[in-house]
Amino acid sequence: MFPLLTAATLCSCNHKTPVQDANYAATVQKTKEILWAAPDSNSLGNSDSEQLIKYGKKLIENTAFYLGPKGSVAHISNGMNCQNCHLSAGTKPFGNNYSAVAANYPKFRDRSGSMESIYKRVNDCVERSLNGKALDTASNEMQAIKAYITWLGKDVPKGTKPMGGGLTELAYLNQAAEPEKGKMIYQSKCVTCHGDNGEGKLNPDKITYQYPPLWGPHSYTMAAGLFRLSRLAGYVKSNMPFGTDYTKPQLSDEEAWDVAAFVNSQPRPIKDISKDWPKISTKPVDHPFGPYADSFSEKQHKYGPFSPIAAFKKQQQHK
Repeated sequence: MFPLLTAATLCSCNHKTPVQDANYAATVQKTKEILWAAPDSNSLGNSDSEQLIKYGKKLIENTAFYLGPKGSVAHISNGMNCQNCHLSAGTKPFGNNYSAVAANYPKFRDRSGSMESIYKRVNDCVERSLNGKALDTASNEMQAIKAYITWLGKDVPKGTKPMGGGLTELAYLNQAAEPEKGKMIYQSKCVTCHGDNGEGKLNPDKITYQYPPLWGPHSYTMAAGLFRLSRLAGYVKSNMPFGTDYTKPQLSDEEAWDVAAFVNSQPRPIKDISKDWPKISTKPVDHPFGPYADSFSEKQHKYGPFSPIAAFKKQQQHK
């Protein structure tokens, strides 16, 4: 996603929830010795296939340079980079990495109600998170991205997800996340990099972002995965303020949920999601748009508390 917060000490607001933070600490301890590590890109040679992998890595790291509004290859995205969501070019533990992609695709996804390939998954990100146009699957750029993602997961057994893959899954709060509390955290920790209005900070070239926008016309859309609160909160917990990793979080669980709620309460590009989740009973508890197969409000589906929704879903599945 993005460097969300500046490297700084904890906010003076005391939002800690001891049980939740203890659970997080226990997860950290369990993962230290069996954590997924990406293969070393320095080991790649100069064969055509290895050059393609290297190009894929460059596309993930600096998408805007190649595919942004002033891209050297095409003008199909909003100026953010893939690694704003998939940290360290998709290699950081609990940084939304690509470790399990090749091992699990193609697969059926409830969101589309269909089998999806790696190509489809990549284009989902291009269209939803980068607010762009889908890449031609035969293009050199799509082939390079696929080659890189496949290479990263080459040692992951089929059908598995390694420890440290994807994002941290935080325990649900007992109450709804509070955007107003999150606003205080944002103002104290985030504005230096991302601006008062979440607009981000461009590099001197005015083509790429040093710190990407968190909302507004150039940020990720309301159809992006990180617009689900659990996804963004887990991302924040293990990666923000900038420089944080999963072993030394700087925010409590509650702070992570609240700042995520603030960011996702702000305006951003709209996408047509009318075809998403054709079977509405399979929607995640924090999918923020109805209709639903339950009686909980859209507001509760967006901000929580999520435990009652999860309990209802579980009850319905066992009927």
